[in-house]
Amino acid sequence: MAIPLSSLQTIPLAYASCSIGCGPTDTLPRRLEAISAAGFTAIELSFPDILDYGMQLTGHAIGSEDYAQILPVAAEIRKLCKANGLSIMMLQPFSNFEGWIRGSMDRKEAFARATGWMEIMNVVGTDLLQVGATDTPEPTITIERDAIISDLRSLSDLLAKRKYRLAYENWCWSSHAPSWKNVWEIVKAVDRPNCGLCLDTFQTAGSEWGDPTTKSGLIEEVSESELRKRFEASMDELATTVPADKIYLLQISDAYKVEPPLEDKTIGKLRPRGRWSHDYRPMPYDGGYLPIEDVARAVLKTGFRGWFSMEIFDSGPAGKGKKYEMGPFATKAMDSMQKLLRNCATD
Repeated sequence: MAIPLSSLQTIPLAYASCSIGCGPTDTLPRRLEAISAAGFTAIELSFPDILDYGMQLTGHAIGSEDYAQILPVAAEIRKLCKANGLSIMMLQPFSNFEGWIRGSMDRKEAFARATGWMEIMNVVGTDLLQVGATDTPEPTITIERDAIISDLRSLSDLLAKRKYRLAYENWCWSSHAPSWKNVWEIVKAVDRPNCGLCLDTFQTAGSEWGDPTTKSGLIEEVSESELRKRFEASMDELATTVPADKIYLLQISDAYKVEPPLEDKTIGKLRPRGRWSHDYRPMPYDGGYLPIEDVARAVLKTGFRGWFSMEIFDSGPAGKGKKYEMGPFATKAMDSMQKLLRNCATD
């Protein structure tokens, strides 16, 4: 499918609230101001940002399940967004939900958490909940496909009662759904009109092209030519098999090639790709190396023209931190987003 540049000029652009700021003085109100000034029209609201802003407002920590205190904070964040001309496109990241053993307290708590998050969605005025593919290994959480599908179907039905949607995302270190095709197969099986995909340039290229534990930064189980062939085939399949209306957003980020490579072991409960995701994700054209244009182009070839959202975690090439002024940084992010869109056009 052709991708005319004219068709990309009205794509709505968002920015994840957790993806800007490099110190304690970069408060949520200042971040929202920078995001708005750069020309973004919405945010993905990160749950930890609600808790952090709650501490700023109240002077004390708020528990992650203390919704009596969380909801008033969420209401204040909605006011801040409105004052800055921003809508709240999505609440994220709702993780480790699906696959808990039936009858377990963990599963009951997961569904209780879902109810609490829906109350937050109501207060902030968003209809979209991002669910990340579970990254907790067995036996605590099963990766049995029927259980995963059943839980997501139940969550979709709960959300549907409020006319809310579920955006399911592959995390490249997930125990059961590291690739776009994994989550697409699950979403198809869930078979609910309000269950779709949250796709991500980093997560897709990071699962099928890159590897932070190798010197080349590439998956080395096959030759580079074979890797490229497989990746191109995967992107062609995405472009031709996923309906545009089942994609709810595309998150944008690249990745640094890690030097020296990350240790190929779990550290702090995170697999290598999880650590890569947390600290080594710059904006496009700012030192990364993944074929993110290929991912974005494949998504656009489906006919999708919905949200493109900048979600970066840039701690510098060494992953040890990066200092910057938020205003210029947000402006640079907008420039890189526009460059990505231009480069994806086929005319």
